Amino acid sequence: MKSRTYFALAAVVATSTLFCPLAAHAGSPAKTSASNAPSAMVAAKREAARMVPASAVLAQQIDARKMHSGQQFRARLTQTVHLKNGAVFPKGTILIGTIAKDAMKPDGTSRLILRFTQADMKNGKTVPVVATIIGVSQPIDWESGDNTTPLESWDGTTLNIDQINAVSDFDLHSMIAGPNSGVFVSKKKDEVKLADRTQFSLAIAARNAHGQKGGA
Repeated sequence: MKSRTYFALAAVVATSTLFCPLAAHAGSPAKTSASNAPSAMVAAKREAARMVPASAVLAQQIDARKMHSGQQFRARLTQTVHLKNGAVFPKGTILIGTIAKDAMKPDGTSRLILRFTQADMKNGKTVPVVATIIGVSQPIDWESGDNTTPLESWDGTTLNIDQINAVSDFDLHSMIAGPNSGVFVSKKKDEVKLADRTQFSLAIAARNAHGQKGGA
């Protein structure tokens, strides 16, 4: 009887020794993920505190079928912007960005990623910037002045944007302090196309001395 009891206790000890380290290890990723979430929120709020609202229109058409990753695109500010570091971007200042195009996804959708990187001033000076696309709307008609879908300015507090059916059945996803300015996702399994003079509502700031990224 004693021998059976000893064997049973030995088995329990061995089982505990085997699985306890695994359980502790399995729990560590969840703990790390939970600790990262507040850090990301703090970073987003810190970046938002540096940003100001802005509005711009595309100065060209962006067609994902014809443009490649790394290619530049341009947008033009429609109002003068006063940055919090004291810099002023006059109306008409050109914003330069780059395109990152993801391959077709398994579900048949495609994504177009935009990243604003700098502002080209009229005096020839270039200012590195970070920007998040807060909203997007149909192209403005300069001749008639008609703007049937005006965009609201950034409220200074919104950190995550998910604009469904933003333009031409494409969704917009962006995030303050994210690696991109905005991500457009097709809903009809087609390549994303943004027309010339498409309107953007932005949150923008000068890129800091540490090269901190911002956007979506």
